[in-house]
Amino acid sequence: MINITFKDGNQKTFDQGVTVEAIAKSISSSLKKNSVAGYVNEELYDLNRPIEVDAEVEIITKDDDKAIEVLNHSTAHLMAQAVKRLYPDAKFGVGPAIKDGFYYDIATDHKISEEDLPKIEQEMRRIIKEQTNMEREELSKEEALERFKDDPYKIELINDLDDGEIISIYTQGEFVDLCRGGHVGNTRHIKHFKLLSVAGAYWRGDSDRDMLQRIYGTSWFTKDALDNHLEILKERKERDHRKLGKQLRIFDIYKEAGQGLAFWLPNGYTIRRALEDYVYKLERKAGYQHISTPVLGSKSLYQISGHWDHYRDNMFPVMKQDDEEFVLRPMSCPHHMLVYRSELRSYRDLPIRYAEIVTQHRYEASGSLSGLERVRAMTLTDSHIFVRKDQIKQEVLAAYNLILQAIKDLGLDIDYIELALRDSEKGKFHPNDALWDEAEALLKELLDEEGIEHTVMTGEAAFYGPKIDIQVRTAMDHVITMSTVQLDFLLPERFDLTYIGQDGEKHRPVVIHRGLISTWERLMSILLEQYKGAFPTWLAPTQIKLIPVNNEAHGEYAKLLQDRFIDEDFRSETDIREEKLGYKIRETQTQKIPYALVLGDHEVENQTVTYRKYGQKEQVTVPLEEFIRLIRKDIREKSLSNN
Repeated sequence: MINITFKDGNQKTFDQGVTVEAIAKSISSSLKKNSVAGYVNEELYDLNRPIEVDAEVEIITKDDDKAIEVLNHSTAHLMAQAVKRLYPDAKFGVGPAIKDGFYYDIATDHKISEEDLPKIEQEMRRIIKEQTNMEREELSKEEALERFKDDPYKIELINDLDDGEIISIYTQGEFVDLCRGGHVGNTRHIKHFKLLSVAGAYWRGDSDRDMLQRIYGTSWFTKDALDNHLEILKERKERDHRKLGKQLRIFDIYKEAGQGLAFWLPNGYTIRRALEDYVYKLERKAGYQHISTPVLGSKSLYQISGHWDHYRDNMFPVMKQDDEEFVLRPMSCPHHMLVYRSELRSYRDLPIRYAEIVTQHRYEASGSLSGLERVRAMTLTDSHIFVRKDQIKQEVLAAYNLILQAIKDLGLDIDYIELALRDSEKGKFHPNDALWDEAEALLKELLDEEGIEHTVMTGEAAFYGPKIDIQVRTAMDHVITMSTVQLDFLLPERFDLTYIGQDGEKHRPVVIHRGLISTWERLMSILLEQYKGAFPTWLAPTQIKLIPVNNEAHGEYAKLLQDRFIDEDFRSETDIREEKLGYKIRETQTQKIPYALVLGDHEVENQTVTYRKYGQKEQVTVPLEEFIRLIRKDIREKSLSNN
């Protein structure tokens, strides 16, 4: 007999070898029905795994956060068994649960396509009807190597484990795989699932290794939950910035020009210019000076800064010309240090805030490139603020508040704030502990004093200093680092930056690195998906489409309005094509233009406009001057109402 202690402190005696499922059944039929797995002495157990010793047990039900992960992990094994039946030569890489789903990496001579997924699903349902147990077995490393001697992927994974480590495998009918667990214990518990897509994936993420086939899927406890998730995925697909970017002629990437190099098309460049103008004004009001520095830098410049040692694997190759060595600029920090150093500085001059719209280049692996989210040439508004130590908190806070303003104006939401600190055990950080301690303490104090909730991330600092990272959750449910404020005591040392203090002596400034709103490329991908391509008026490439009912009768009035709108700096176009009126109006909706103006006899006679807002069926007629005031207000207030 063994004693089982529950989370609430109650105890109960069971026969040795009792399972989590049996324990749940002994408490109530409802608990048994809703149980998924269990924690036994804080280890995750399958429903059918026997408990051999006294233990503390917490039963995981369908309402628990961990439950959906266990279900998806189990469904991954179910899918793998089905694939193995259909394609007997299949070998398997890893098959984890991921957020709201799962995947498995597969090596097989059969080219799996999305047309094959229904057939795999059908086989999965057959296995479910067989009510196959998921049986756990523990092996030594030697036993595991013998068991998987014909599987190079498993052999590699096993050899990476420590000697003496117990290895668990799971057998499910004829399918066997390495796995830690936990699982739902029997395929009968899996009911509502969908295989979603097929993609390529390098073995262990290494582009020099085998390309495997990765099948993605999702599994849920109820049909309603599955249907709801599939609807969300459909919505996300419609928001995919790669699809919208092509549809709205925002950007393109041409193989002939090179992977990861985005071309801004007229509509996209118009939006980018609007963003640049917005940032320029925002920074001017905040006291920034704007500069421009070269897209190249000497190798020695990055050796001085330390970036060569830390980032050279992500730099493009060195270019040699005469007696000099150059690299495409991966960051602008060293350039801004030189600008600061070019003059004698006084304590009265500080803070000095430099900002630049700067293009940088980084060699990202081809497998990681994705639309505008990850590219090899990126442009951003980068800033470096040179301060005295007594100005650090006030300037960090000002930079943080500027970021909040930009994120608010763009209609985005902050998910959480990170305070990224060094890990003294890792060698990638500069070794001056005194500078680190001072910098980290200052940022921590500031966040605490301002009541800014944050998550501490040890080991995620820049090599030169700690940082505050602002994380934004996108419409595609990705959490990305949108903005950053970084404290740097190191580069002023490396570049020998000084200012003359009140005492007449030389002192070392501190540098604050500030990234405002990511790169233009990544920001555009976020905004395309956030707005679903329907940009607010202040950002829309075309804000107003003028549609004369009859070009001869109403064209002159359209020309008058077009000239007036140009004078107002509105972005407007006139559609004088010989097409039906209804077609032209529908096209403005397809192009997601905020305002479509239909101009007929009534508008010409009364000097009015009749407009239809994007996404609305209602047409509104107002005097011209009232419409102009409406658009001015829409732009000035950065309204999101048409989105």
